[in-house]
Amino acid sequence: MEQQTNTASLKIKRTVAALAAIGVLGAGGAMVMRQNNAGANGAAAAPATAVAAAVAPAAGAPLVALPDFSQIAARNSPAVVNISVTGSTKVAYDSAAQAGNDDFANDPFFEFFRRFQGPQGGQRGGRDVPTHGLGSGFIVSQDGIIMTNAHVVRDAREVTVKLNDRREFRAKVLGTDPKTDIAVLKIDANKLPIVPLGHSSELKVGEWVLAIGSPYGFDSTVTAGVVSAKGRSLPDDSNVPFIQTDVAVNPGNSGGPLFNTRGEVVGINSQIYSQTGGFQGLSFAIPIDLAGRIKDQIVATGKASHAKLGVTVQEVNQGFADSFKLATPEGALVANVERGSPADKAGLKSGDVVRKVNGQRIIASADLPALVGTSLPGDKISMDVWRDGKIVSLTAMLGNAADKVAEVAKNDSAAGKLKLGLALRPLQSDEKRMAGISAGLLVEDAGGAAANAGVQPGDVLLSVNGHPVNTVEQAREVVEKSAKSVALLIQRGPDKIFIPVRLG
Repeated sequence: MEQQTNTASLKIKRTVAALAAIGVLGAGGAMVMRQNNAGANGAAAAPATAVAAAVAPAAGAPLVALPDFSQIAARNSPAVVNISVTGSTKVAYDSAAQAGNDDFANDPFFEFFRRFQGPQGGQRGGRDVPTHGLGSGFIVSQDGIIMTNAHVVRDAREVTVKLNDRREFRAKVLGTDPKTDIAVLKIDANKLPIVPLGHSSELKVGEWVLAIGSPYGFDSTVTAGVVSAKGRSLPDDSNVPFIQTDVAVNPGNSGGPLFNTRGEVVGINSQIYSQTGGFQGLSFAIPIDLAGRIKDQIVATGKASHAKLGVTVQEVNQGFADSFKLATPEGALVANVERGSPADKAGLKSGDVVRKVNGQRIIASADLPALVGTSLPGDKISMDVWRDGKIVSLTAMLGNAADKVAEVAKNDSAAGKLKLGLALRPLQSDEKRMAGISAGLLVEDAGGAAANAGVQPGDVLLSVNGHPVNTVEQAREVVEKSAKSVALLIQRGPDKIFIPVRLG
């Protein structure tokens, strides 16, 4: 028996030495190994407690360990609450789809980024019907301040908060901000458990995160995953730079906290990508840095204020990058500047490409409204703008948006084929007056590449590659100097938009 024990011990030592040689065990480090082998006498060895599971990487690579979230869950679950809501709402969208309306049932965006909590039941016609909803929230102060999503308490007549210890309280809604989907509640209680707030700006892609909430009403449910992207812009007009994760969240998780591995709240679970209504691998959380600023405003004043720059921007694709001689298709292309707005006062012009704001790169066009939307009225921002082949530095003092921030112009134009194909003429005086412009060329006919890109007869051509055009000769001169594509600034009715046209 003693010989068998010594042999087994020798094998374990050799195994540990081999693991250390390939980098599984670092210098001075230790790996807890769980054993479950019986000796010849049938007695099982006592298992070691594993605090992390080590995964053997390639030679020379660092140790990869899976986190143990049990302590974070035990410590923070008492401060995560279940929220139940009763109220009424006008039902139109969901009921139309349930009634077999093909326009809704066949819409691919019907379940795309749907909210976790919504009305249940209802009839057609838009009349008020009773609703019942569930959500989550978390306590941020011992005197009963709770953060959650605005859509959780939307149209609420009564909000009930259930604590982890099964106590229930009637909650008062201190305020909501639909633009960022943040709501703040207050319950009449003291000495409550609270969660620590972290900094979402320090979060890294690939970092482990943990969600605690009440999916489908199951209190204190814990799920985990990793951050799959940051600063994600969604087609919901919120301008929130969402944290994208693969943490499993479902209806009822709305408003619940997202924790980092230090047990700090770094986000508020808000939306999911789903075509079924349930979790399909993508969830989105509101960064706590933004949510905390909104919470402070609501607690102080009962509402939140948002900043305004006063521009309409659109995506810089490869065609625009070629037209404006940009090395990479990055930035926010300014399609329109609101007269008298902070952007106008700062000197921004149609055709400018905003490349940086406060030193932060603008990759996608939606990055600009997201940065502006998370600022406060009166804040100053510095911008690096690409204009006429060089960088121009501008400074703007943001105004008050009254819950309206910069919008991203939709650009669904296709690439053209071989040539421009436009028939143009100068505008008459009465046409300029009706259009509210001082110069431009009327598109009498559109064919070829321009028509394929989306230019239509009746459009007014204002500029080519950022150069204003008042005559057909000016437009032709700019087009002839362009190698791959041209960017046409078109006015159609009251709207302005850049359209890229690929040249032959």
